[in-house]
Parts: sequence; C-alpha cells; structure tokens
Amino acid sequence: MKNKVYVVGMGPGEAGLMCQEADRLLQECDTIIGYTVYVNLLREVYPGKEFLTTPMTQEAKRCEMAFEEAMKGKKVIMVCSGDAGVYGMSGLMLEIGADYPEIEVKVIPGITAALSGGAVLGAPLTHDFAVVSLSDRLTPWEKIEKRLELAAKADFSICIYNPSSKGRPDYLKRACDILLRVLPPDRICGTVENIGREGEAANIYTLQELRDTQVNMFTTVFIGNSMTKEIGGRMVTPRGYRI
Repeated sequence: MKNKVYVVGMGPGEAGLMCQEADRLLQECDTIIGYTVYVNLLREVYPGKEFLTTPMTQEAKRCEMAFEEAMKGKKVIMVCSGDAGVYGMSGLMLEIGADYPEIEVKVIPGITAALSGGAVLGAPLTHDFAVVSLSDRLTPWEKIEKRLELAAKADFSICIYNPSSKGRPDYLKRACDILLRVLPPDRICGTVENIGREGEAANIYTLQELRDTQVNMFTTVFIGNSMTKEIGGRMVTPRGYRI
C-alpha cells in the first residue's frame, strides 16, 4: 500500500454489504479519512486506526489531507458511502492527485444505494434506469429539473439520491411536481431509509402519495417506469421478457 491512496466505497454502512477487498484494505491501513458521518460508522469495526474527518463542503481539503498523510509514508484510505465513483470522492481524488504524481490513486468499488436500496424494495431497476441527485450544492437546480423531466420522458426507472435535508426540506415535493408533468399520478414508487443499518425501512407509494411524503438525507427514492408493478408488497420492474 506504500505510495498509494485508496478510495474505498464502503457500501451502505453494514459490514456484510462491504466488498471483501474494501474490508481487507481497511484492516491493513494506518489512516482512514472521510466525511464525519461515514467515518463514525467504521470506528468500532476498525479499532486502532487513525481517523481523520472533515465536515460537508470540505471535500477538497479532505483529499489534500489524504495525500499529505500518504506523503508521510502512511497507508491511507479515503472512504465514501456506497460506491466511490457514484457521487463519491474518486473523481476529485484523481483531479487533486495530479499535484501529487508520486502517489498513486487506486479506486475500490462498493455497493451504491441504488443497488442496495433496490434489493430491499425488490427489483425496481431491472431494466434501464437513471440516477439523479437532488442536491443543488454543486449542480444548478435548472439542470436537475431538466434531467428529471427527460428521464421521465424516456421512460427510465429513476433512482433519486439526496431527496431532502434541513436546508432542502421541500426538494422531493418539487421533484415530484416535475415528474407529474410527464408521469401519471398512480406511477409506482418506493423509498428506503437507512439502507443496511439500524432503522432500515422500505415503503411503496404512488407518485402522488410520494409527493407529500417526508424523507431525509438517509432516504433513497425509486420511481418506476411504465412497466413497474407492485407484487406482494415488492416493487418490480420487468426486465422485458415476454411471457
């Protein structure tokens, strides 16, 4: 691991849903760096490690910290929830890594919320799908709105990340209003909260019901396509087989 920084997707936070390579590297490393909320999920699982964190909005500082620690000869891991390449840190680490040519960046995949949450609901993403984040901290809302509308028009199943936060309590409602311009109000939808962690809960709604549903930043939202159905309390999108 010398002269390398690993960017590791830790999955949804439950040890059994982390890939074996990620677990092996976390056991072998000296220093684990990441967003405070995610690092706190690992403290008891990997005792004896050095843990360094930064709050939200300090992603660049976090990356620089990882490279500086690696320059000291430490075995360093930058952790991300889910997959490091899906709204994770791998892209920024590779960008900033250009300033540290002596340190190699290696990306280790994890299970992103679209997949782990989809498994809890049933099979909402069996066919083509789109993933859209409602966070407008880095993406203008106008672009988010366009992506939602076009994904709905293309009849994708849609997985929505970051549907709400303290500063964005009405964003899921706004997103549903955009989708309702294109989709029928009875379109099958679902939510999963606290995927793979204590308090995990899944629910199925119509799109109209979803519009008025309260969610939080630990919720992942699923919008079905025109073929999606509810079967025995599970959300199922057919792959396309003709029976």
